[in-house]
Amino acid sequence: MEKNINPAAYIEQMSEILDLPINPEYRPGVIKNFASICAIATSVTDFPIPEDIEAAPVFEP
Repeated sequence: MEKNINPAAYIEQMSEILDLPINPEYRPGVIKNFASICAIATSVTDFPIPEDIEAAPVFEP
């Protein structure tokens, strides 16, 4: 998995692939938000989970 993602390049590529134009005035905000999402996702995906743990069949808060 790629750890060092360039948010601006990723947004540009995905915008073209998805045929989803992003107005130039919104692009800096989209890039900033995507960088924040990447940081949050990294903290979740890097969290160590023991091999013997089992997922709960029902969520109970």
